[in-house]
Amino acid sequence: MARRCALTGKGPRKGSIIWRSGKAKKLGGIGTHITAITKRRFFPNLQRVKAVVNGEVRYIRVAASALKKGLVVKAPKRTWKKAEPKGATKP
Repeated sequence: MARRCALTGKGPRKGSIIWRSGKAKKLGGIGTHITAITKRRFFPNLQRVKAVVNGEVRYIRVAASALKKGLVVKAPKRTWKKAEPKGATKP
């Protein structure tokens, strides 16, 4: 499953981790130095939400920012009860 928001299209972004060694000058050292830069990915904050899509209730993966903006129409709460399994007796 793709790590992509169904509404905004947000996906993973590229970035890097910068490794430093040494002690900062203001802490009494001779300064820090970059020793390595490695690639990493920043993922969007996706949430699985029950929403109304084209008149149907479906689960979609949506970014938290889209939820905050109110782009999602939440599904109505269930008001009916589930059917009892066959052969079950009431006490």
